[in-house]
Amino acid sequence: MLKIGDIVSDFELKDQYGDSFKLSNYKGKKVLISSHPLAWTSVCAEQMKLLEKYLPEFEALNTIPVGLSVDSMFTKKAWGESLGIKNLKMLADFWPHGEVAEKLQIFREKDGFSERANILIDEEGKVIFVKIYPIKEVPDFKELIDILK
Repeated sequence: MLKIGDIVSDFELKDQYGDSFKLSNYKGKKVLISSHPLAWTSVCAEQMKLLEKYLPEFEALNTIPVGLSVDSMFTKKAWGESLGIKNLKMLADFWPHGEVAEKLQIFREKDGFSERANILIDEEGKVIFVKIYPIKEVPDFKELIDILK
């Protein structure tokens, strides 16, 4: 599992609109990777809707939040539209299947999807917070906002 102080390797994924998200393009900003197992599930939906809700607060704290799962960008686009997600980038770690989740040490090999986790990366690419949540638990984003303040 990632530890505080670990450097996160650069990665590039497509978001739900097919736009590229490259971690190294966000040097100088913190990045919150909020990983969820799969689209079209109730707890994951609540997680992404809350992340969208708190997006302005994160941005005010120089933090770019993104959702991450092994779903395809087409699935993420349809799902995001159904949830009313307009601004949050939802990254598709679809192919190679779970490659970024594997690098982040949150891929559940036996299940074929990632853990439900929040990984906060500082402006230089170092992990400053990491937490794995039970699969059926929505992460506490207020906890992260308080840490960032």
